[in-house]
Amino acid sequence: SRYRPQSKAGEDDKMILTDLHVHTKEGSPCAHAPARQLVNLYKEKGFDGFMIADHNSYKGCLAWDIFKRHNKELVEGFTAIRGVEYDTKDAGHVLVIMPDHLYLPILNIRGMKLQRLLKIVHRFGGILGPAHPFGVKSSSAMHFRNMDHDLIERFDFVETFNTCESELSNTLA
Repeated sequence: SRYRPQSKAGEDDKMILTDLHVHTKEGSPCAHAPARQLVNLYKEKGFDGFMIADHNSYKGCLAWDIFKRHNKELVEGFTAIRGVEYDTKDAGHVLVIMPDHLYLPILNIRGMKLQRLLKIVHRFGGILGPAHPFGVKSSSAMHFRNMDHDLIERFDFVETFNTCESELSNTLA
């Protein structure tokens, strides 16, 4: 995902390259790299940051916090957003971003219904959106019958590109 911040008068626009869906070895069984290695991998590829979004876990976020505390010079200028890829009972995977250092323990327990997740996340000042919405049927929001217009409009964002999904899935998103 690419994010272009609003510039102040007289400043040049700078494109910020950020991956908003990264898993860590500490928090997701599908990941191979620990949080401490990811910063080098992403910096080498020209990224300015990423979002840690482990499956129903803050373990990668907590590992990042420890790594960052001891390696300030390495992570200077690199942004790590802390989040979770939450596995709902009725709407697939949802990316959740809470305010800095607010880790909700309930997000470590998968299987909450989407309406409840929406209420909890918004009540605590967070934002959320469907991960890979047209991807694999068992984990992608748009394949669930309850995804009516009202629920879709309550999301704050939509993941529109995921490297693990097909071109068609990303185009539909």
